[in-house]
Amino acid sequence: MLTNADRLEKLGFSNIRRIYDKANQLKKEGKRIYNLVLGEPDFQTPQVIIQSGIDSMVSGETHYTANAGLLELREAIAAKLVNENNIKASADEILVTTGASEAVFACIVGLLNPGDEALIPSPTWPHYEACCHVAGAKSISVPIDFDSGSFKLNPKEIEKRITERTRLLILNSPGNPTGMMIDEETLVEISRLAIQHDLIVLSDEIYEKLIYCKANHRSIASLPGMAERTITINGFSKAYAMTGWRIGYLHAPKDLFKGFVKLHQYNISCLPAFTQRAAITALKEASEEVERMKQEFNSRRDLIVGILNQSEYLTIQSPPGAFYLFVNIEATGLQSEELVMGLLEKTGVAIVPGSAFGELGEGYVRISYAAEDEILIQSAKIILDYLKANVPSISK
Repeated sequence: MLTNADRLEKLGFSNIRRIYDKANQLKKEGKRIYNLVLGEPDFQTPQVIIQSGIDSMVSGETHYTANAGLLELREAIAAKLVNENNIKASADEILVTTGASEAVFACIVGLLNPGDEALIPSPTWPHYEACCHVAGAKSISVPIDFDSGSFKLNPKEIEKRITERTRLLILNSPGNPTGMMIDEETLVEISRLAIQHDLIVLSDEIYEKLIYCKANHRSIASLPGMAERTITINGFSKAYAMTGWRIGYLHAPKDLFKGFVKLHQYNISCLPAFTQRAAITALKEASEEVERMKQEFNSRRDLIVGILNQSEYLTIQSPPGAFYLFVNIEATGLQSEELVMGLLEKTGVAIVPGSAFGELGEGYVRISYAAEDEILIQSAKIILDYLKANVPSISK
């Protein structure tokens, strides 16, 4: 019998994608589906970006580029990091990757040896833990505080889990699935821990432009002593509605950078030149479109929160960033998988069980509000009706 390597045999598939595939199967069978599963903007990529990619192809840019990416794009990214994030960056520290996903994979597999440990605030995007598994490393969940009225990361919870095998701390702010932002005071304390224990920090900032509160995003690499131990990851998928273009990037200290380029070289080689040209245009010419989409997400967030808050079974913390609601369903008495599958099969509304984001996500569901108003309104009302019909009455 033919088998894969043990590390792949033991690696599961994403439960997010499993729900997405199930919803598509039901759709093919003729069921009306309200898809609130994937972390994907429903907007079209701004036309100025699309045209840039077309012009690049027509002009003949259909060949290989340098492994690290077009110099012009790396210079534009470095300028963005300097001007917007206060990170001292240069083009020779930038690697253009196949989405932020590849950047995360390259960092985790490139940094961790078998037996090393990575600390990951949880609930979290399952990609981080999967990459640790591929590397033969151990992922250690750091619980996010759910009880203070907003999702918070407590540095003391990080400190309690640091051992002699801890090498990497992974941060995602604003975060998936909670929408949590890590405030500057917390980042300062985390930076102290990272320096004291000689940790490398992977800072995934893919949602940095989708923030709805007055607080500003702060990159941990901009704090004293952190530039030399932080890999900053970002991309174009979320803010610029460019998920299908598959383009992201990482910025890393020179001591680590060459290793990531090796992984990229032997795995991807390079991204298409026309995709990279489109990304340059995104950085330089699409800021107004990004702001427009952000305001629309903000409006949608308020819309669906307002409807779902009518339910006695749900507790919702309105997120300051990203485009997800991480909704407490403990009052229903149902496991998240049970609620999600029943809802999907009976009503066609597709959301994600909190258990898909780790054991600490149980008791929650994730709802993406990257959908048109009418879809959100109908989906939210269907969820309310489903809970009334299928969950015993409670008193809060």
